[in-house]
Amino acid sequence: MTDQFTDGNALAGPFMEIFAVDLSMAQGTCAHCGMHGMVAQMHVYDHAPGLVARCPNCEQVNMRLVRGPDRAWLDMRGVVALEIPLAAPTERA
Repeated sequence: MTDQFTDGNALAGPFMEIFAVDLSMAQGTCAHCGMHGMVAQMHVYDHAPGLVARCPNCEQVNMRLVRGPDRAWLDMRGVVALEIPLAAPTERA
């Protein structure tokens, strides 16, 4: 028996739906110290070519976001999980 799968294109619709919300209200768990809190509580540094978000408790890097003219790179290896609140279907534009 072989496992059947689809390629990463199957994520396009769900990702578009998820990232169409305000991520600052999402709840994240720090991979370093385990603190759970809102993305809006992270300490963001913008002195580099991109944005670096650090845990307000242990100051370890949680996220990095770098934007180019036609794309963006998001590194979230410092976050164990991200709980994203989704609007009800009737609340979406």
